[in-house]
Amino acid sequence: MMSDTAVRIGIDVGGTFTDFALTMPGGIKSLKLPTTGDNPEKAILDGVGRLLAENSIAPDQVESIVHGTTLATNAIIARAGARTALLTTAGFRDVLALGDESRFDQYDVNIVKPEPLVPRWWRFGIEERMSARGDVLLPLNEEALEQIAVQFVGEKIESVAVCFLHAHVNAAHENWARERLKKLLPSLSICLSSEVSPEIGEYARFSTTAANAYVQPIMAAYLNRLETGVRALGLTAPIFMFLSNGGLCKLDTAIAFPIRLVESGPAGGAVFAGDIARDLGEEEILAFDMGGTTAKVCLIDQGVPRRSDSFEMAREHMHRQGSGLPARIPVIDLVEIGSGGGSIAHIDSMSRLHVGPESAGATPGPACYARGGGQATVTDADLLLGRLAPEDFLGSGIAISKEQARRAIGEQIGDKLGLEDVAGAMAISEIVEEQMAAAAREHAREKGVDLRQRTMIAFGGSAPLHAANVAAKLNIEKIIIPEAAGIGSAVGFLQSHAVFEISRSIKMPLAEFDAALFNREFAQISAEARSVVTAAAPDAEIEESRSVSMRYRGQGHSLTIAIDARAIKPEDGALFLDLFLKNYTAVYTRPLEGIAVECVGLGLRASSVGDALPAKNILAADTRELPVKAALFDLNAGKFVEVPMLSRQRMAGGQSFAGPGLIKDDGTTICVPENYTAHCGKGGHIIMTRQTVAGGG
Repeated sequence: MMSDTAVRIGIDVGGTFTDFALTMPGGIKSLKLPTTGDNPEKAILDGVGRLLAENSIAPDQVESIVHGTTLATNAIIARAGARTALLTTAGFRDVLALGDESRFDQYDVNIVKPEPLVPRWWRFGIEERMSARGDVLLPLNEEALEQIAVQFVGEKIESVAVCFLHAHVNAAHENWARERLKKLLPSLSICLSSEVSPEIGEYARFSTTAANAYVQPIMAAYLNRLETGVRALGLTAPIFMFLSNGGLCKLDTAIAFPIRLVESGPAGGAVFAGDIARDLGEEEILAFDMGGTTAKVCLIDQGVPRRSDSFEMAREHMHRQGSGLPARIPVIDLVEIGSGGGSIAHIDSMSRLHVGPESAGATPGPACYARGGGQATVTDADLLLGRLAPEDFLGSGIAISKEQARRAIGEQIGDKLGLEDVAGAMAISEIVEEQMAAAAREHAREKGVDLRQRTMIAFGGSAPLHAANVAAKLNIEKIIIPEAAGIGSAVGFLQSHAVFEISRSIKMPLAEFDAALFNREFAQISAEARSVVTAAAPDAEIEESRSVSMRYRGQGHSLTIAIDARAIKPEDGALFLDLFLKNYTAVYTRPLEGIAVECVGLGLRASSVGDALPAKNILAADTRELPVKAALFDLNAGKFVEVPMLSRQRMAGGQSFAGPGLIKDDGTTICVPENYTAHCGKGGHIIMTRQTVAGGG
């Protein structure tokens, strides 16, 4: 079991900042540096070297490094991946374009769906065919495969997704195609659907595998450069990657399945918030994470973030489920939108103000960074409103210019709308806060959740600045700003375990229940999952959780139901049916009569036990000297007012106050508006509570 005094490093690479959390005896040291664009490993290596030097830590003292990145996500969103081809069964090359029968808006005749990652001219069909039972109906045409390989060379293809019909049942043809292609084109990156997403449903399986192939060369090159750079610093500690399901894996697993990293950064924040919720005994939480590029919301129950077995990438419509590219991967269930500190504000042709989803990033960054960027952003607005101060960026290498922020907002927003620059800044803030609240409302609506009953945990560099206003829009009364809020995802990386999840399709009517088949399938995927977890945590105990997916025969969707991690007995068929009927009734009110129930899939999650960082007493003391007062713009008064400014450490001495006011923290600022009180609660976390006022809420 890892000690809370172990020297470990968590690294979260975001679109704007790279966050570091260094655990050492006495607490955590934090650091924020601007992300270095096309070479994200540069900021990582600079930050690691700086942390070791400033804290007198020898490289061989570091026990492990845990890293999460948005590189795979950004490559998919920006369509900046490798030149990727699809090799599939003849007659099925248009599966990626056809999708499935679902429409996210059935009344929109001009509906726009995302373009496939692989264009049609790079999608190749080949003669081969497996039956739904895995029998060979048509052998793989090797001569045609050699001809296609020649075309790959001519098109300069870097990566290929091999997706044959029914390969999830019998992968023989996919394996043979890979073997032949590797001999013909040794440098070609090859991904098999039978390994990436071995489940029923061609569109989701093809889409997931195509996305994996699309980002694999980029991620492999990046992770290899990172490992080389880390070793050059003298560190011999293992490097782990943080997965979208909240677990850890070694680099070779991440290189093989980079699609499992698409939400790794936000997932770290959800793990962080879940740990805080368990520590404080909060049962229903809305986690709100706002960084420099995006904002994320996640529902957490009894300290456990909600999970899903699928995810949508690159949504065409910000809040519309079904408007993105599907990926069948285990993920923490959250929603992400382009609303962050670097989100760019602009006026459209109808004089309407928009904020995001485009971001100024770290380079050139918001106008106030004075690094060549002249576009007005949320960070510029926060600076003009007094929520941020130039001194807040000390140590990041950024020299803040308030005048450039004023000029950008005045010229690009204020002058076009006939507003003073401060009023323009307030408008930017209001728009971005409403966008984040709208995303949370839509996510809650999809899940059937009443947000008014929940407590908000806000973290990330920008969330504490806006949390109270977003919470007010959602009628949430209580907000928790945890210790280390500014580097929440990086801390969450260190609080996680080695985890790996595997799903398999299996077609079995409950009337023909075969316990032996279930046990064989679970034994196989258990061995696979445990081998990945053991590689990341060699000495840790491993626990398993299992599930089965069932549906009424003829239905297109299934329900995933948890079962005990034990040997299945023949009489368990009746138990499975009872569990399905109870779950179906809970979701759809009543069961259906006279329709057979069938199992269509099974899943297993293997996790190491006892290797996480405790949630409390984790932040080293901040010794900064702060002014006692600050000027903060008050919307109700329509002017700047003098407000108290405290540090989190001063709050820990038992102080509390009624807003408006500011609390300076390491890596962020907590804005306490009027009608809110703030105090320091258990574990050093700042708790804000909205006060009921006469005539309102």
